[in-house]
Amino acid sequence: MTDWSRIVQEHGPAVWSTVYRLIDHDADAADCFQDVFISALEVSRKETVRSWPALLKRLAISRSLDWLRRRYRMSDRMTVPLESPTIDDRTVARSGTADGRELAEEIRRALAELDARQAQVFCLACVDGLAYAEIADQLCITVNHVGVLLNRARSNLRERLQDFRPDTTAKPPNQEVPS
Repeated sequence: MTDWSRIVQEHGPAVWSTVYRLIDHDADAADCFQDVFISALEVSRKETVRSWPALLKRLAISRSLDWLRRRYRMSDRMTVPLESPTIDDRTVARSGTADGRELAEEIRRALAELDARQAQVFCLACVDGLAYAEIADQLCITVNHVGVLLNRARSNLRERLQDFRPDTTAKPPNQEVPS
């Protein structure tokens, strides 16, 4: 029999960290945290779990992305925008066209709009810092497929976030143009 209190105690902080980094909203993160463990329970009833940390990390990212998708679908349907969660400005560098909060929210929205597999690979690689081989093992795909999905995710994010790129063609202030 699975000792759930031990699993939650051992792996809960890592799950919370992953969920909160992506959702960045206390109430939604708490609900998502519960969803992760409910999903883990369902998985454990169907098959033997080889690695609890890997399963929980994969589920945390997957459920967090689902929450983000629901958040943006709901906010797009609403005439009055939903209250935006507070974002720590230290986690996102300031941009020339938007402050850190706007950029962080746009990154979340762009992640939510990505293909689910691309978003999952991107988060495992760039948010959690896993190696290609670890991601491949967790998702039961080849290392090459991880690279392809990550490349596509980065390309799609770059395209979606193009408005937030700093203008590199602008000349620095107080410099004379040579004649």
